[in-house]
Amino acid sequence: MPISNSDIAGIFDEVADFLEIKGDNPFRVRAYRNASRVVSGLSRGVADLAAEEKGLEGIPGIGKDLAEKIRTIVTTKRLPFLEALKKEFPPGLGAMLKVRGLGPKKVAALHRGLGIGSVEELKKAAAAGKVRELPGFSVKTERSILEEIERAKAIGGGGPGRFKLVQAEEKVAPLLGKLEGAVGVEEIAVAGSFRRRAETVGDVDILVAAASSADVMARFVGYDDVVKVLAEGATKSSVVLRGGLQADIRVVPPESWGAALHYFTGSKAHNIAVRLMGVKRKLKVNEYGVFRGKKMIAGRTEEEIYRLFGMPYIEPELREDRGEIQAALAGKLPRLITLGDLRGDLHAHTSESDGRFTALEMAEAAKARGYDYLAITDHSKRVTIARGLDAKRLAGSIKAIDRINAKLRGFTLLKSVELDILADGSLDLPDSILDDLDLVVASVHYNFRLPKEKQTERVIRALDNPRVNIFGHPSGRLIGERPPYDIDLEKVMRAALERGCFLELNAHPDRLDLDDVHCKMAKEMGLKLALSTDAHSADDLDLMRFGIGQARRGWLEADDVINTRPLPELRKLIRRR
Repeated sequence: MPISNSDIAGIFDEVADFLEIKGDNPFRVRAYRNASRVVSGLSRGVADLAAEEKGLEGIPGIGKDLAEKIRTIVTTKRLPFLEALKKEFPPGLGAMLKVRGLGPKKVAALHRGLGIGSVEELKKAAAAGKVRELPGFSVKTERSILEEIERAKAIGGGGPGRFKLVQAEEKVAPLLGKLEGAVGVEEIAVAGSFRRRAETVGDVDILVAAASSADVMARFVGYDDVVKVLAEGATKSSVVLRGGLQADIRVVPPESWGAALHYFTGSKAHNIAVRLMGVKRKLKVNEYGVFRGKKMIAGRTEEEIYRLFGMPYIEPELREDRGEIQAALAGKLPRLITLGDLRGDLHAHTSESDGRFTALEMAEAAKARGYDYLAITDHSKRVTIARGLDAKRLAGSIKAIDRINAKLRGFTLLKSVELDILADGSLDLPDSILDDLDLVVASVHYNFRLPKEKQTERVIRALDNPRVNIFGHPSGRLIGERPPYDIDLEKVMRAALERGCFLELNAHPDRLDLDDVHCKMAKEMGLKLALSTDAHSADDLDLMRFGIGQARRGWLEADDVINTRPLPELRKLIRRR
């Protein structure tokens, strides 16, 4: 079983954490953090790249030393360098990093200042009021630490936590491949929040329809990536996979497939609503079928169940009890957007800033995926860490794109930029160079801690400039890593609608920004969105599937997304001047 990208990224993050605790060179720490981001963002398996000559060294951010470390991890599934680093500290120190709100710097301060080397020691020190005495800590911090430790204990010592959808997908795909060939398997699917395309999953629910379960269960508990078997039975088993993701499997008879798939897909609130409809008709709805008395009257397929209650099939992404049942009964379910509806991608980076491929290579990759256009949105100069473009370099990029377009047939590169919104709402580049672009994506990349009113005013002021077309990754969040900045998104959305601007649904699985709630809000107010990948490599263009899942959860149809239009229609739609 090859080691996954997320496993390798996790190892590099651990190295960075321990180097930071140790007080090592910040540039070295940053190199490992960057390597983690690069690896986790690749849609191609690093294990495959490691098998190719120079396959790793060609990735920006992965030099010779890191490439060798990746090969070591791929070959041995461990990194001796990390193991040696850990030995320099108490064995319980790493667990402290899992206490929400404690990063490496705070853990280092606690270790050096109070000699704390475990979560239990941290709890005792906080309870005794010793933590507040350290520089950079306070009574509030101390109280928060105690609350987080208790919260983790309440859910089982922290447990495996929640995993980004991309991490779960990476683990599940090869496991399904192993199970699909088992004797007697007729149907197999991943249910739960994974099937509903929620942005994070707590565990993975695998459902199998089979006349006999012995072979599929043996394959499941004996899978190479299993590190712990929690339960093993004839029809139900649970395991923990490498990296901490729990996977549960349930084998059901083929005649109950639809009922079981509906039940285990959820959500709980959606299932309760359907069961209550059954109660009113004196029917029993459960994971085995729909019953009138002891007679099963539906359950072989999900469609049967919905049809029984006078509804068309409800797509899994909608099953959150947010009005989908009422819409189904009224014949008003949305015709959800699909990947095939998209004509292009409006947010992509090249090697001119922090991308890994040239504009021509990105164009060829987008064209190969059936797109008609791709916007090149390299960073503006404020993002120095990404080698952002000043006006002179952007002018050179514009000319280069013109030369590429002169040679392309049936495809167009759009001249664009991901323009930083400065703290006061002004823009990072002069209007004179922006006038030469096809469209402008404006984003916030710093000053996240402005008060809500000021952050909102900052963004709206940027949208006031008629050269701005799209507000990029509008909340600024990184799932599980950085919370959204404080901003009145509804107010921003209404301002965008009034000005003829659009908001982005950033499809990168670390962002998925807008969230599904705000996607639905945008649809209801008539604000259209741009669905884009924020691609930093050719392979990243495939991340669009995560954005499609989020869009569908937000009830979006093809007409709600601007880049479902042919290029001439898109140009008319984004024209503000």
